[in-house]
Amino acid sequence: MEDHKNQVKDLEHKEPEDTPPQKQEDKRIQKVEDNVRNLWDNFKRTNIRIMGVPEDEREQDIKNILKEIVTENFPHLVKELDLQVQEAHRTPNKRNPKKITPRQIIIKIPRAKNKERILKAARAKQVVNYKGAPIRLSADFSTETMQARREWQEIFKVMSSKNLTAKDNLSSKAITKNRRPDKELHQ
Repeated sequence: MEDHKNQVKDLEHKEPEDTPPQKQEDKRIQKVEDNVRNLWDNFKRTNIRIMGVPEDEREQDIKNILKEIVTENFPHLVKELDLQVQEAHRTPNKRNPKKITPRQIIIKIPRAKNKERILKAARAKQVVNYKGAPIRLSADFSTETMQARREWQEIFKVMSSKNLTAKDNLSSKAITKNRRPDKELHQ
């Protein structure tokens, strides 16, 4: 009887091991989460996120903000791009309500190519203004993708401090030093 009690106690105190079905379930869950993230990113692929526009802008004027920004900062693109806005809205206040930072604006445009050209021009110019005030333009991604990019940014900072470069952007596994593929990351 004592032996049975000891065996029961031992079983109660043992942590559950990852069984093959549990590992398969974890892989399945991870795959589903990745699919959901990819769906959100695909859904948001034509969105532009604008940060720093003051709150005093009226809601009906938000649709015209992108045209004003492009006209003010990238006049050469105005002629080339057909700047139609499908949707425009401000993000809800999720952060600290005591902060006075303006809510971000999400603008959905019909073509992803136009979004990429605007963002490329913004990166090249580095300082984008709206009515004289500095603002930021960026792509709108899912929360998970943004978190992954933040983590990769740290890796790229370390790599650049060691004069390392990645062959591809975020998907790269092959890392080279001074563009020579035979060098290792740990040198």
